[in-house]
Formats: sequence, C-alpha cells, structure tokens
Amino acid sequence: MSLLLSQALYDELRQHGVETYPYECCGIMLGKAVGEGLRVESLIRAGNTRTDSAHNRYNIAPQELIKAQREARTAGLDIIGFYHSHPDHPAQWSQTDFAEAHWFGCAYVITAVDHGHPTATNSFLLSGTSEEDKQFLQQPIAVE
Repeated sequence: MSLLLSQALYDELRQHGVETYPYECCGIMLGKAVGEGLRVESLIRAGNTRTDSAHNRYNIAPQELIKAQREARTAGLDIIGFYHSHPDHPAQWSQTDFAEAHWFGCAYVITAVDHGHPTATNSFLLSGTSEEDKQFLQQPIAVE
C-alpha cells in the first residue's frame, strides 16, 4: 500500500522539518484510502508539545488531533497518517516512534534533516490489530 501525494505536499512536509530544525516537527496528514494506497490531500502542521526532548521526540496535543478530526470530517477526508522529522538522524523509526504509534492503518512519515537540509523521507504503515501484534511495514512513497 503506497503513500500517494503531490510534489507540493511532499515539499511542504519536508520544508516543515527544515523550519523547526534542530527540533522535530510534526503534523497530521488528511486524505483517503484509494485502491492500493493512501492519498494525502492536505497537511496540518502541529506544534511539538515535547518540552523535555524536542530535538529527538515529538508529541501532538490531543486538542490538535480532535481539531484535525473535525477538519477531516468537514472536508470528507480521514486522518491517514502523521509525519515528523529526525534532525541529524536517519529517516528510520525509533523504538519511541514505534511505542507511541497507535493509529492502525495509518502512515508514519519521517524525514531526515541533516544540518538543516532535508535528505531521506520514508513512510511506514502501522499494521496489526492490537499492541501485541502491531508492526511498521516499509511503505513506498509515490510523488505525483
């Protein structure tokens, strides 16, 4: 199941990481499941509420998630994933990313931002039905 998004949204997602460097950015992706993929229609930038370790952790406030759910519903879309950056660290999920991922069927996108410049961007689909069997699957990104 691929993650499908326009060049403009892909660039916006990566730019967000540049703007918040050396801290992690985070955001929510709205869209729809289509055929064999998830199509991103819009991005919602979220504030990183982690004050203890914002350079290598992120948290999206529950109020922002509720607001995003309402916005998605109004637009006829769904929350299909989340994104964040890894300042000076690879675009691979960490144990913390995995432990804090709970939205099954959603994409988790990570952009590496090395010395203020975006490098790799990867997506991981959270698969499973419970905390016991959840796993991240590498998800291809198709930029259109």
